Amino acid sequence: MTQSAATAVTRTAPAKLNLSLHVTGQRADGYHVLDGLIAFAETGDSVTARPADTLALSVGGPFAHALDAEAEANLVLRAARALADRTGTTAGAALHLDKQLPVAAGLGGGSADAAAALRALVTLWDVDIDDAALHALALELGADVPVCLAGRAAFVGGIGEELAPLDGLPPAPLVLVNPGVAVPTPRVFRARSGAFSTAPPRWRMPPSGVRELAARLSAQRNDLTTAAETVAPAVGEVLDALREAPGCLLARMSGSGATCFGVFANTASAQTAAHTLAASRPGWWVRSSRLQG
Repeated sequence: MTQSAATAVTRTAPAKLNLSLHVTGQRADGYHVLDGLIAFAETGDSVTARPADTLALSVGGPFAHALDAEAEANLVLRAARALADRTGTTAGAALHLDKQLPVAAGLGGGSADAAAALRALVTLWDVDIDDAALHALALELGADVPVCLAGRAAFVGGIGEELAPLDGLPPAPLVLVNPGVAVPTPRVFRARSGAFSTAPPRWRMPPSGVRELAARLSAQRNDLTTAAETVAPAVGEVLDALREAPGCLLARMSGSGATCFGVFANTASAQTAAHTLAASRPGWWVRSSRLQG
């Protein structure tokens, strides 16, 4: 085994799901203030870091082509450079991103990839940086990077920097669906209208099972759904298709779209729904998955 193979570090970048998302205000700098519950699915990208003299990034996977135009601006490279600057390391790394998630899809893919790169490089470079400093660096990269760095379910407030972990979510069967339409987040926020929401009370204890999870989430919402449907009407088609699937307890858009998810009563119904949707809508990206606890 070569040295680079022996010292390669791979970290997963699971899809981030906004189980609920309430827009509660807007700051003077233009950032919106949010409140919601974020969790992660057992589906996602991965980042591998190997020793090298310089920093470089290669991208593979079914959605690699969607990142061709980014090149040097890719958030994975930005995260690597920021970590090197913050810790003073002069080491390089050959980074490889396996891009399995659609881009601009409401799944936090870029943020999750950046967080995975940070975790991989902290190990590869063996740098000395405490959790607070790493969290601050993650927030500088983007509002969703801190929660992706933590990699666990959490209530999120502010612009993403306020995290209140919630352990013990049930491993709910999921179906993730993207209609093949990229929906840039700024466009959705510009399309949003109406008053700001009041943040609902946060759960003191996690739901005891999948049905209780769906029932609790049904009392909340994603405030960006109507705006996303205006930008991309296919979002409504996806939500309708999920709701009509046998065994679906809840259908909701994640983030600013266009990906939506269905919470299903059991794994068999989720897998059947995923198979049926993929067969009937070949242009859609469909995955059966499960919620990480």
